[in-house]
Amino acid sequence: MKLYSWNVNGIRAVINKGLFQKFIDDHKPDILCLQETKAMQGQAIIDRPEYQEFWSSAQRAGYSGTAIFTKIPPQKVTYGFSKTIDIPDMRDIYGDPTHEGRLITAEFESFFVVTVYTPNSKDDLSRLSLRADVWDTTFLAHVKELEKKKPVLFSGDLNVAHTEDDLANPKPNRGKHGFTDEEREGFQHFIDAGFIDTFRLFHTGNGYYSWWTNWANARERNVGWRIDYWLASASLKKSIKEAQIHADIFGSDHCPVSVTIEL
Repeated sequence: MKLYSWNVNGIRAVINKGLFQKFIDDHKPDILCLQETKAMQGQAIIDRPEYQEFWSSAQRAGYSGTAIFTKIPPQKVTYGFSKTIDIPDMRDIYGDPTHEGRLITAEFESFFVVTVYTPNSKDDLSRLSLRADVWDTTFLAHVKELEKKKPVLFSGDLNVAHTEDDLANPKPNRGKHGFTDEEREGFQHFIDAGFIDTFRLFHTGNGYYSWWTNWANARERNVGWRIDYWLASASLKKSIKEAQIHADIFGSDHCPVSVTIEL
């Protein structure tokens, strides 16, 4: 079973370029998680009858948003955080991230799949406190609550490079958004809670990135960041057969990441 995740940075643009269709034809994902769709269902014409589509859109038009496309019918799909955990007030000067279409959970027979678009802490770190003190802890509580029932695979743009191996230039970026101690600690809490960074089961060292700035030919020079992930419950470790970053797929400033499992 092939599961993919891709921050498309505006799905309509990727479709209009013909790149989304080509990606589907070439890779044939069984489950595809999308972030930053910037659209509501129906605004993007996707003629793929083999997939069921589940969309979560921001109240603000053309902003944020997630989606799950799946060939495997889910038992249940929910939007936002679990109602059985404590969900704090997340409103800040930018709005309410719980109204930004950032989280979808699909329940399948043997596992949950979650796609998440984690709030960016901003260049001036003005959303860091939301991110570190509220969002990350609530999201961890969400996936741990799911795990009480069955294993979890969660994916998305987590907007953090976990270690120095996860970005090309760690020293000048230390303390900047996406590489603050607080954000990195938030990611480490997932690992400490038992979730596996699936890519690191198969690949060590640096040079593997999923996002590149549009400036200074960064992608051509592979000066990037690994901020897109598939994490999995430890009980799934033996089922994980492959994890990849697909840097050859264009259409966004991010590229897709994938995990292959056999259950």
